[in-house]
Amino acid sequence: QLQLVESGGGLVQPGGSLRLSCAASGFTLDYYVIGWFRQAPGKEREGVSSISYRDGSTYYADSVKGRFTISRDKNTVYLQMNSLKPEDTAIYYCAAGHNSFVVPGTKLGYGYWGQGTQVTVSS
Repeated sequence: QLQLVESGGGLVQPGGSLRLSCAASGFTLDYYVIGWFRQAPGKEREGVSSISYRDGSTYYADSVKGRFTISRDKNTVYLQMNSLKPEDTAIYYCAAGHNSFVVPGTKLGYGYWGQGTQVTVSS
């Protein structure tokens, strides 16, 4: 049973930090890409960052470069978010897709999704 569970969301002031976690179970991640996406109210879900378990390659959206860092261990992917801005407010989802099918920065190729965790950046 393939499962992704996000955690670590919450309320933070502008300029603050949060670390999101995505715990995977039920499958081996060796040939998968894990991506982080976010969806703000009234907006499309957008790709934020991703990491490949095959070669460690990463992707970052321009809006988060220099502020967010993605990392992994055996079964968990982390998204360290620093210098948070109000426009980072959204539900954050992690997703898994086979390395052969994922197109970085898009939802293409991702077949498994978590339930999401809310991130709110506000004073």
